[in-house]
Amino acid sequence: MNITIRKVNINDLDSVAKVEAECFPQAEAAAKSSLKERIKTFPESFFVAEIDNEIIGFINGCVINGTVIYDKLYKDSTLHVPEGDYQTIFGLDVVPNYRHRGIATQLMNYMIKSSKLSGRKGIILTCKDNLIEYYEKFGYKNKGISKSVHGGAKWYDMILEFNEE
Repeated sequence: MNITIRKVNINDLDSVAKVEAECFPQAEAAAKSSLKERIKTFPESFFVAEIDNEIIGFINGCVINGTVIYDKLYKDSTLHVPEGDYQTIFGLDVVPNYRHRGIATQLMNYMIKSSKLSGRKGIILTCKDNLIEYYEKFGYKNKGISKSVHGGAKWYDMILEFNEE
């Protein structure tokens, strides 16, 4: 499998929206309009995975100065702080037909590398309890139950702190 990971562009909107709809329940999935705002506001931290020019996954999130994701971030792109300390991850999506092949791992590693090169202090995300162990493999620490009520789900705050070198 020849996977290409690259920065998103506005021409990817329809494909990205389709992937999002396949990967998340409707209550949790970002609307196409929200994805469009993300692409326009923080393309430098929105990466797609392609096979044969077809987008089969992506990772994205804004940058903030806090260490936990709060629900308003998902809807308001103006809260993005380009020179902020922490990269957020709003979604790590891979369509079902391509799961369990290491694509999500490649996307996460790409985001980690990009975040380090951008001088971030770390990365933050929320996840459901069944994914805590997956993110811990990258070095994320579980900070406990999140205040987020996004999509009516129970989320856990996770943080990956980069060591100052």
